[in-house]
Order: sequence, then C-alpha cells, then structure tokens
Amino acid sequence: MDPESGLYQNHVKKESWRTILTLAYQSLGVVYGDLSTSPLYVYKSTFAEDIEHSESNEEIFGVLSFVFWTLTLVPLLKYVFIVLRADDNGEGGTFALYSLLCRHAKVNSLPSFQTADEDLSSYKKDIKSPPPSTFGARLKSTLEKYRVLQRFLLVLALLGACMVIGDGILTPAISVFSAVSGVELAMAKEHHKYVEVPVACAVLIALFALQHYGTHRVGFLFAPVVITWLLCISAIGVYNIFHWNRHVYQALSPYYMYKFLKKTQSRGWMSLGGILLCITGSEAMFADLGHFSQLSIKIAFTSIVYPSLILAYMGQAAYLSQHHVIENNYRIGFYVSVPEKLRWPVLVIAIMAAVVGSQAIITGTFSIIKQCSALGCFPRVKIVHTSSKIHGQIYIPEINWILMLLCLAVTIGFRDTKRMGNASGLAVITVMLVTTCLMSLVIVLCWHRSVLLATCFVLFFGTIEALYFSASLIKFLEGAWVPIAMSFIFMMAMCVWHYGTLKKYEFDFQNKVSVDWLLGLGPSLGIVRVRGIGLIHTELVCGIPAIFSHFVTNLPAFHQVLIFLCVKSVPIPHVLHQERFLVGHVGPREYRMYRCIVRYGYRDAHKDDVQFENDLVCSIAEYIRTGTTCSNSTDKDLTMQNEEMIVVGTPSTHLDGIQLCEENENWPDPEKPGTSEIRAPPAIKSRKRVRFVIPEGPKIDKGAQEELHDLMEAREAGIAYILGHSYVRAKKGSSLVKKMVINFGYDFLRRNCRAPTYALGSPHASTLEVGMVYHI
Repeated sequence: MDPESGLYQNHVKKESWRTILTLAYQSLGVVYGDLSTSPLYVYKSTFAEDIEHSESNEEIFGVLSFVFWTLTLVPLLKYVFIVLRADDNGEGGTFALYSLLCRHAKVNSLPSFQTADEDLSSYKKDIKSPPPSTFGARLKSTLEKYRVLQRFLLVLALLGACMVIGDGILTPAISVFSAVSGVELAMAKEHHKYVEVPVACAVLIALFALQHYGTHRVGFLFAPVVITWLLCISAIGVYNIFHWNRHVYQALSPYYMYKFLKKTQSRGWMSLGGILLCITGSEAMFADLGHFSQLSIKIAFTSIVYPSLILAYMGQAAYLSQHHVIENNYRIGFYVSVPEKLRWPVLVIAIMAAVVGSQAIITGTFSIIKQCSALGCFPRVKIVHTSSKIHGQIYIPEINWILMLLCLAVTIGFRDTKRMGNASGLAVITVMLVTTCLMSLVIVLCWHRSVLLATCFVLFFGTIEALYFSASLIKFLEGAWVPIAMSFIFMMAMCVWHYGTLKKYEFDFQNKVSVDWLLGLGPSLGIVRVRGIGLIHTELVCGIPAIFSHFVTNLPAFHQVLIFLCVKSVPIPHVLHQERFLVGHVGPREYRMYRCIVRYGYRDAHKDDVQFENDLVCSIAEYIRTGTTCSNSTDKDLTMQNEEMIVVGTPSTHLDGIQLCEENENWPDPEKPGTSEIRAPPAIKSRKRVRFVIPEGPKIDKGAQEELHDLMEAREAGIAYILGHSYVRAKKGSSLVKKMVINFGYDFLRRNCRAPTYALGSPHASTLEVGMVYHI
C-alpha cells in the first residue's frame, strides 16, 4: 500500500477477517466518537423547555421510542445498509457523491477538465451509460443540457460542505460542555455555572492547540477511550434497567411515539430538535469511509455502537421513569442516572470521549475544506500532512484557529446545552438532507435503478429528516440561527472564489496565444535562447498563456527548453502515479517546448520538491524516447499532434523507463547490459552533472537523441520558475454586483489566501514573477 497515494482500496482491506476486525476496532475511535457521546445531552436538550417529565411517563417513554426508531432508521438502515454502498473509489462524503454525479452525467464544474481525464482508471471505474429509453438517460441529458441545474447541484454540495464546517464548530462545543457539566452534581448550582464554562473553554483551547501534532501521535488512545466509554454507558444502562424499571423495553414500540405526540402536540414536535441530537456523528460513517472498509464500519456499528447506545438510552429512561421529582430542571441529564460512586470516574471518561469525538469532527472539517479547495471552491489554505503513513490526517492552521475562536464564542455566548443543541441539530440534519437528495440522483444515474426506488428513498428518509429539520428551524431565535449564519458566510466565500476563479480561467483561455504568433516574434524581437529550463506555471491545459507573451514582449529572451506546467485537480479521489503526468509538444519539435499536465485527485497530497522536479524532467525524457512526433512532420500533421498528449510513468513507478542520475548519486554501471546512457558535456564551472540512463528497447532516432541531449544540458544548467501574478478587476460596463464581487470580494480573498503550492515550493533565487492585470 502506497501511503502517499492514499489508495485504501476495499479489496486490500478484505484480505482476512483479522484485517477487517482490526479496521473495525480502529474505526471506533475515528468514526464513532461523536455519535457515542450523544447520550450526554439528548434527554437534557429534549426536556429543556418544551415538554415536562410527568408521573405518567408518557413523555420519557415517547422520547425513548423516538430515539430508538431514529437510530434504527437513519444510521442503521440509511447509512449502514444503503449510503455506504455509494462510495467513490473507496471514498465517502458529500463530495464523493458529487464527484460520482459529475462523472456519470458529465456536469463537472472544473474549467480545466479534458477528455483525456476520462481515461484515468479510477475515473472510468463502474461508469456505464443508462439505457436510452429510461428515465435515467433523460435525466442525464437534462443535467448536461441546462447550466442552471449544474450550478444548483454544485450549490447543494457546497451547502452540505458548509454545514459540515458548522458542525465542526458546534460539536466540540456541545460535547465538551455537556461532559464538563457533570460537576453540577458535586457543587451547588450557583457555583457550578462559574466553573463549567472556564473548564470547557480550557479543554477546547487545549484540543485545538494540539491539532498541529496530528492525531497519529495520540490516535492509538482513541479506540480504547471510545470502547471504554461505550462499555461504561451500556453497563450503567443495564444496571438502571434491572434496578429501576425492567419493563422499559415496552417503550420501544412505535405506539408510544403516537401517545407522545397526541399528549404533547405542538410542544412535542418542537422538542424533536433535542431528540435529533441522538444521531449527530452519523454522517462520519460515510465521510470517513476512505480510511476503512464498508464491512468494518458495519461490524463496528451493528455489534458495539448501536446496542451500547440503545442500552444507554433505555437505562436513562428507566431511571427517570422512577424519579419524577427533579429538584432542578438542569439535573435531568446523563449524570443524574449514574450511581453516585461512579460519577467522578465517569466524568473523566466522558471528557476524554468528548475530546475524541471532537477530534474526529475537526479532522473531518479539515478534509472537507481540502476537497473544496482542490475543486476550486474554497480559497487556498496551507495544508500540512501530519502523518507520512496515514493519508487523511491533515492540519490546516488558518481553519484550526478560526474554528477555535468560533467554538469558544459559541460556548461563552450560549453557556447551556439547549441552544447549543438547537444549533448543532440544524447543522446535522441539513447535511443529512443534502446526502438524501444527492443519493436519490446516484440511485438513478449511477446505479441505474428505477426512478420509483429513488422516489421511495427520498420520500421515506426525506420525510423523517424534514420533520426533524422543521423542528430545528422553528428554534431559529434560540440558537438555530448560528449554523445558518456561519453557512451563509462560508457559502458566500466559496461562491465568490469559485466565480472569480472561473472568470479568471475564461480570461486566460480567451486571451491565450497561438504557437505561430510566438514563433513569429523571433525575427522581429530578436529573441535569444539561454541555457536552462524555463518552467512556466499556468492553469491552461492548451495554448500559451497571455502572461508569457506579456513576459516575452518585454524581455525577448527565454530558456533553451520551455515547459508549460499545469497542476490541476480532477473529480476523482486519487490519481495513480503512473497516470499523473500528461506530456506533449508545444509547436515544432526543434523548438524544445513542452506541455506537462500534472493531475491530482481531490484527496491526493500535492508534492512540490526535488523529487517532483526529477519526475517532471524524466517524464518529458520518456515522452521524447517513446513519443510518436517526427521531425519531418507536415504542417497539417503538426497541428494535429499539438493536441495529442500521452500519459508517461514516473521513475518512482515506471522503473523500466528513463532514470535521472546526478553526480553525487550511485550511478548504475554503464557496462551493465540492457541500459545505455546519454551524458551532458562537461560543464565549465563545477556543477552537479546530470545524465539519463536509458533502458534497453527499440533504438531511438537521431532527432530524439539530440532532443534528450538538449534537455539534459538544460537540466544541468538549472531550472527557472516563471510565475504569473494576476490582478483581477471587473471590466468596464460590468454590473454593480459583479464589480462588488470581483473588485472587493474576490480581490480580498485572493490577497489574504495562500499562494499556490508550486509558488511556495519554488526557490526564491530562481523565481521570476510576471504581473498582469486581468479585466474580466
């Protein structure tokens, strides 16, 4: 398994039952931390204001019935048995569903998309066109025809991503605050309220401050903590059932839901926002699918998590059914049902479990932002990979501190689980509604099932989630406005960035320069070629960017070898190393100009280092050796070949291709059979010498040998990085809205976000920035 590529394919994980059980054990700490801590605050939030716990027990039994059936229908039936099957090459989450739809219906929003990207092995996997006469075929053609539907689909995916970010703010706040609230039973009410908030804030600050170390350093503790917590709450639940009310199992009947709503009516409907919290964290089963297998997640949930949660909720209901006189409303929570001798140990375990659950949702927030950024829907941020072995463990400094400040603001501003629960519930149920809508499209377009099945799916689960959504939305003024406000801000930033990026690419595409124009400048400007490789970074996948013509007309000289490098993302999670480089000529062969497109998946780690440079040069050398372009091509043939690019393997994966050796490396024996070599002429000054080692194969022609010689000389002379620095402004005659979006919104985001990764990795001494104003 290649840790860098992050390809956690299911067939690798299914080698043995030992592997499956190991993954199931690990998933308990990563996936179920948030879901397992929900018993801390469900009953407390449900009985906060709308309904009261009466001696008839109809309220508590009705709530238990709702909790049981909600846990059974949403996490168990919807996610475990249906949604987990909609993986994107082993990856899950909102963007996995969106990328599936993009490939099956060809509604990709990336402007740099090429038909060559469809030849990627991961892209073509399991893609079949629906039969022409079916509803799926008509739906596919409709989506491909109308741009407004494609934008609506993108906005829907971004809405789900924004709510996941909101959940990353609210879940740590409510989990840690609810866990710390156990101190209320050890001191008077007028004192504990001055202790809970500071302690919760201290735990949250410590949690976010330790993020840069990465979860791999303490990750081995996650699963034991969650297992200990689940065993603890299930054991306490069994004790309460047998000690207080052995007949509490009768409340699992759906009849008690009817009795509950009949008695409480509108107040009971409004209290559903608290019951909804029992399924917080369910989306993590799908979002974290890339690190585990479907079977391991199913085993962990059905055998440990689900029964433990049911026993915990039944135990709390059994205790409350025999304790109707509650001294204070705030005491109808989790800790009141814990035996007094166990409260302090349980408090410690609860805080640890809350930290683990918060850690999982924070890491998930980092992942979703990385995916949005890779697909051009989020301003560029610094992404730090905290583990060289586990691909998904990343850290984003800017987002981490923003989450911490917002999380502290929510904790200090609300200071109670009721309003935190209202806010968290709305964020959770919105993500689930988005998943339901996207899944209905996946059923028709990707699985080619009948529209009746998709309709039943969206009606059944959509009705349940819409009921909870309405109950959460009615609490708008009591906390539910928080995720809406935060999602609106993030959505605006995403849409402005995506719109500005799209318009900037369109300007580049419309103002690109032809090869003939560039070559025609030689005699008039006296263009000279200097030693070395000129690496021009561009977002274009064809043509010469206007910024390079701007550079040439002002400084008529460029390097003996030019490489137009485009680093782009494709709507699949991972791209294999042997398919990453797409190489071709720009113009006639003798002008030594090449285009190299480097493709990454939305979950791949971008590498910009010395090894990347060597791979880039070797991929071009391999293209020269195996390419089909001939020096005696006619003009017509040349025009056709300008559009032809081939996929080239890199030395790290294509061992039988050309290898790059330097003087300080252990070179292969030149007398070794099966290899030949091309050396660069001795340099006048003492420099690092370079040579290509060519594998045994068909003899290359003289033109290709000369081309390799020139490439090798240029590599030995060094690489110069030519970067574009664009200033984007709305063109004259634009509407006021467009001027506001481009001149203020996009410009503000561009100035305050990170530079592209290749710009950060380029050595300053060899970097040349070319500024240009874009009027879009």
